[in-house]
Amino acid sequence: MRWRDRLGPVGVWRRDAAVSTDLARELERLGFGAVWLGGSPPADLEHAEALLGATRTITVATGIVNIWNADPAELAVSFHRIEARHPGRLLLGIGSGHREATAERNRPLEAMQRYLDVLDEAGVPTERRVVSALGPKMLRIALDRSAGTHPYLTIPAQTAAMREALGQEALVAPEQTVVLDTDATTARATARGFLANYLRMVNYTTTMRRGGFSEQDVADGGSDHLVDTIVRHGDAAALAAAAQAHLDAGADHVCLQVLPATADPSAALGRIAAALGLPSRTG
Repeated sequence: MRWRDRLGPVGVWRRDAAVSTDLARELERLGFGAVWLGGSPPADLEHAEALLGATRTITVATGIVNIWNADPAELAVSFHRIEARHPGRLLLGIGSGHREATAERNRPLEAMQRYLDVLDEAGVPTERRVVSALGPKMLRIALDRSAGTHPYLTIPAQTAAMREALGQEALVAPEQTVVLDTDATTARATARGFLANYLRMVNYTTTMRRGGFSEQDVADGGSDHLVDTIVRHGDAAALAAAAQAHLDAGADHVCLQVLPATADPSAALGRIAAALGLPSRTG
């Protein structure tokens, strides 16, 4: 079974520490195909393993393991341990982080190649990992050395460009941030608070400009146009449409990140799942 079939059309992205076993079970019940663990999960993957043990069918994916923080040899050992216990249900999302957050980040393209070399030598299959790629050179590594890519804070037009660059067989699984709020003023305040840190990171602002946003759009906390486009807000139907826009642009799977990140997302995700027509699971 290919990842596009295994993951289903829509999953959920949430920071690793904020995904409880109860939430994972609820996401599975609601019909989401995957839970993506963000915030640079450690190489031991113990939390991912616990979530897999608490559920039956949902895929657990890392979104992403940071190559500067997670030892690749340890990650490989963790992969094989989990694969033996929960075959086919773990997907490794791998990324190179950000210059502003990682002082040792240097020559990330070469570092990614070396990291993947270790995984190869340890027998971690190419098809069981995806590379987070924002620029064209990292996207090429994703194509050559993984099942595909898991981009973050991108828009449907960039999904379409990635699909064209990667071809039809590679997995394209973008993240889409959403706020279930029909009041534009309060929704934008939530979105701006979330985006503030990312708008100080060169790789994200560069990617935003590649996506068609101007220097003015990325300045001073982001224009309304940028905020509304990258962090979609509205009722459940509007947020379901935001996910569908990526699918229509060529994504195989979209993972939704619900804001505010500190709140329990279950109710919002239940409404979005219903709007998407996801098949709920019982028993």
